Amino acid sequence: MNLVKIKCAFCGKEYFRQAGRVNEAKKFGWNQYCSKECQSTANATRIKKTCGNPDCNNIVSRALNQFKKSKSGLIFCSCSCAAKINNRKYPKRQAKLKICPICKKQFRENRKYCSKECKLKALNGYTSKELIGIIKRTARKLRRIPAKRELKLIASICAKRFGSWNKAIIAAGLQPNRSHDHQMYTRSNTKATDGHLCDSISEALIDNWLTENKILHKRNVSYPDTNHKADWGINFKGKTIFVEYFGLAKDSPRYDRSIAKKKTLCCKHKIKLIEVYPWDLYPKINLDTKLKIFLS
Repeated sequence: MNLVKIKCAFCGKEYFRQAGRVNEAKKFGWNQYCSKECQSTANATRIKKTCGNPDCNNIVSRALNQFKKSKSGLIFCSCSCAAKINNRKYPKRQAKLKICPICKKQFRENRKYCSKECKLKALNGYTSKELIGIIKRTARKLRRIPAKRELKLIASICAKRFGSWNKAIIAAGLQPNRSHDHQMYTRSNTKATDGHLCDSISEALIDNWLTENKILHKRNVSYPDTNHKADWGINFKGKTIFVEYFGLAKDSPRYDRSIAKKKTLCCKHKIKLIEVYPWDLYPKINLDTKLKIFLS
């Protein structure tokens, strides 16, 4: 047994203790005592000191063991006093000085407006015609119906102005994607460039990427020994690869159980599974990174 000589944190007496115990106490910053009497006395003994903030003269009472845990040796009467001293000692890098475009007030924050009130004033300045124009321009740029998450800045205003995001899409003369309330039960078939029918715009984006990169693929391929189907099945370099778009992940317990089942089946039958999620498509399409195996 490896023993180490140390000093009692209360009485100063030297005694031997297991090296493992000593190292553990040092790691977690625990005081070490030669006996239970010293430990209980240290816990019961209280000392009084003036608050470590020189601008505050409050008297602080702490247990002796709490005082010895303090690295700086200072005791503070409150979190605000501790923050004032720590901020002086370790100043944080401040954000650049900005001017709010609404109220012209100067502020230091990594945002466009100084407050939520100013942001709402700016957003409410849009007319219905301007909101529709933004949706149309975004749709032309993306060559598809924009998702709500892609226009977060005006989505809430559109919902208030038109009644819902889908109603705003209809007002712009476009066909909305399937709604969140019915996404587990209804499908809006979208045809990809190669003629494949996809269950959503998001799936069509993935199918079109595979076509553009000349990757032969099949839709709705069955998992072995089950009724589950993969969105795409690809025979790549002699190996079977399934590509799944899990668009409702973390959105429905039933859907999450289906994801877990598919992962288990792929492990069991040694099928490589590539999982694509909404954050791989929005706000920026990252399929070149997600499906880079097919570009090698």
